[in-house]
Amino acid sequence: MLSRPAADEFGGHFGTYINLVADRSVLEQLEDNRRNATALFAKLTDEEANFRYAPDKWSLKEVLGHLADTERVMSYRMLRIARGDTTPLPGFDQDSYISNADFTASTVERLLADYEAVRASTVSLIRSIPAEAWTRKGTASNTEMSARAFAYVIAGHELHHLSIVRDRYLSA
Repeated sequence: MLSRPAADEFGGHFGTYINLVADRSVLEQLEDNRRNATALFAKLTDEEANFRYAPDKWSLKEVLGHLADTERVMSYRMLRIARGDTTPLPGFDQDSYISNADFTASTVERLLADYEAVRASTVSLIRSIPAEAWTRKGTASNTEMSARAFAYVIAGHELHHLSIVRDRYLSA
């Protein structure tokens, strides 16, 4: 079982996400997240998924696209660090990703298929990383991070957004 990262394996805003993950296998958490996200988004029509709870907020389709895009970025960081690449990795502009993706033109079904493919790839990567690589560190977004921390960031980031979806989108 991949254990929770120690306090010296992450910093900055990443701790907010890591702290949302329960004390359990991160693979179990990712599977629970996948089931919950799929159940939540699959019941939406394309029209419902274009809903924004405020004019300047992302639509539900954009949130789902953001989850997949961010998981791709975080998995790439995890891979690089696990493989011993210490080249500093830059941050990314999530709003630029949203504005250039045109998720609104896609269907919920297509976005969910993409999300599921990304999750399958992430799980495969996590299972392939040798034990000694999990505590290797690198720099991402000007923050020193371990490979292990990124597995937890992926899970916690998704928990964060699923909570927002339930509280601000589906309750509206």
